[in-house]
Amino acid sequence: MKVAKKEKILILTGNYGAGHVQVANALQEAIQIRFPTLESVIVDFMEWVHPYSNQVSRFLFLQGVKNFPEIYGYIYQKTRKMNTLSNMMKKILSTGIGRMKTLIDEVQPTVVVSTFPLAAAVISKLKSYGLINVISVTTITDHTNHSSWIYPNTDQYFVGSKAVREALIKLGVEDDQITVTGIPIRQQFFQTFNREKICEKYGLDCHMPTVLVMGGGYGLIGDGGSTFQRFEEIPKQVQLFIVCGYNEKLQMQLKEMLKDSKHLVHVTGYIHYVHEIMAISDVMITKPGGVTTFEAIAMKLPMLLYKPIPGQEQDNAKFLVRSGVAIEAKNEHELTNLLTKLLCNVKLLQEMRENSKRFHPKEAAFALVEVIEAINRTKENQYPIKDFMYSLSY
Repeated sequence: MKVAKKEKILILTGNYGAGHVQVANALQEAIQIRFPTLESVIVDFMEWVHPYSNQVSRFLFLQGVKNFPEIYGYIYQKTRKMNTLSNMMKKILSTGIGRMKTLIDEVQPTVVVSTFPLAAAVISKLKSYGLINVISVTTITDHTNHSSWIYPNTDQYFVGSKAVREALIKLGVEDDQITVTGIPIRQQFFQTFNREKICEKYGLDCHMPTVLVMGGGYGLIGDGGSTFQRFEEIPKQVQLFIVCGYNEKLQMQLKEMLKDSKHLVHVTGYIHYVHEIMAISDVMITKPGGVTTFEAIAMKLPMLLYKPIPGQEQDNAKFLVRSGVAIEAKNEHELTNLLTKLLCNVKLLQEMRENSKRFHPKEAAFALVEVIEAINRTKENQYPIKDFMYSLSY
């Protein structure tokens, strides 16, 4: 008996910030649950096309964002729309056609999903040269728009909100090429949680207000130690759970600096159980990355945003504050004051939790993969994608 060969979906991502990878993992998980007859393959785009320079370029990128955020923000804004500069940047950065063609030939996917903009660029080039013939879709991982995500041979864009959809249309993307799904997140954020068991598991105090502090995969929060020293000004004792990501230097620094704090302080590196800590937290202080904030929305966890990086994080912050699920602090003094206000204002916290219910994060990953499968079927049956998309209710 001949075993049917599974159709493959290739998911291209990039580890330049944890969000792109998290979305890729969420999509793979949703595919396995909803369409087990499909096989999904995740590949780090930058690691594949630039195996020798990827580590160096990632380090330089992260150091540039950290140490020269104004320059990064300036370039981001100047290239937001299609113009000479943005087109030049796309040409410079969209390299690796040969290695990507090799990958496509090896995997033989029917659909390629890009959660990283440079991956979408190379797939578009390959299609424009007639070297591949696959469905190309892009998942935007922030609550914003930018020309770096937009390429002529992309069949479908998945976005987190109607606001991003409208912005893409203004940038020239056709209405029927955009589907609003929300930002895909992993299913572990939709479990039922037992507060007492989680606190016992991690040695936490169930009866104390808990503040989760996250700075992304690289622990970039404010000015490091000085930011956390200001928390001593909070009048009531709280429990601080600080996640430093891969920033071991910051982790060691904070453990030493906060060892005599009046608050209960837990400092960790990168953890795989952040969903459990979110479940027992009252407030999360964070940089407004698209995926982390959508995870918090799923957990109905109010957010206090601090020092977003100029560019997509500032756009994310505006969206979240406007949506009523977060407030933003501009400096250390305001951060301490607003945190105190949140912890003392039960009504405000409840309003922010209620505002989170307007989103439907649980459906995001499933909605996205269902549309991908639908588009895949239209190609098999040779129905026009455009006509099919009008019939979708997402």
